[in-house]
Amino acid sequence: MKYILLPFYWIYQYVIAWPILVLLTMFTGIFTVCTARWRNAEFVHKEQQFWSRAFFRLMFIPVSVDGAEHIQPGQSYVFVANHQSMFDVWLVYGWLPVIFKWLMKAELRKVPFIGSGCKAAGHIFVERRSAKAALASLKEVEKQLTGGVCTVIFPEGTRTLTGEMGRFKRGAFQIAIDLGLPVIPLSLDGCYDVLPKGRLYVKRHPVHMHIGEPIDLKQFKNAEGNIDGDAAIEAVRNAVLKGIKG
Repeated sequence: MKYILLPFYWIYQYVIAWPILVLLTMFTGIFTVCTARWRNAEFVHKEQQFWSRAFFRLMFIPVSVDGAEHIQPGQSYVFVANHQSMFDVWLVYGWLPVIFKWLMKAELRKVPFIGSGCKAAGHIFVERRSAKAALASLKEVEKQLTGGVCTVIFPEGTRTLTGEMGRFKRGAFQIAIDLGLPVIPLSLDGCYDVLPKGRLYVKRHPVHMHIGEPIDLKQFKNAEGNIDGDAAIEAVRNAVLKGIKG
C-alpha cells in the first residue's frame, strides 16, 4: 500500500508542501529583518521555531528529542552536531530549547531571504578564504555568547555524502576553549534518510535529536596546562557518535 501512495506523496511535496514552505521562509526572513533589534527575544525565537517545525509537519515526518534536562538555563554552551542533511538545520532550530547563533558558511549570505534573515538574527557567516577572515568570524561569535546565548556548529563542515560521520574540524572547539564554555554534543539521527545531499525528494522517516551531557574541555589539560585539542575533539566526536547509535 505504501508503494502505491509514494507517487502521491512526491506530487504533494512539490505541489503543496514546498510552495507553502517557500512562502513561510520568505515571511520568516522578512519578519526576522523587521525584528532585528529584538533578535534574542523569545517571541522572535518562537516564530523561527514555528518555521522550522513546519518542514517536518508538512512532510509528515515524526520527530523525537531527549536530553533537554542537560541544559542549564542562563548558561551559554557550544553545541556540536553531526551533519546529515539540510533537515538537520530545521531539526535543531525547531527543537533545541535555547536561543543560539549559527556558525554558517559565508556562501549562505547570498541566498535570498535566508541570507538577510540570518544576518538580522545575528548568525555568524564564516569567511574561509583566509585565516584572518576566519579568525574575525570567530571573534564575532565570542562577542555574542553571553547571558545564555549559545552557538551551534557542524564541525564536519558539510553534509555527509554516505551517512557516516566525518572528521571534526577544530574551529568549534577553539571557541569553547577561548571562552571556557562547556560543549554539548548533539546527535542527529534520521535526517540522512529524509533528504541526503543530492536527492531531490523527501522520504518519510523518523528523526531523533539526542542532547548529550555537557563536556568541560578543561579536563583535557596536558602537563603544560594547555587543553589538548585532539583529545577534546575525539571525546566530543565519540559522544556525538554514541548518541546516534543510541
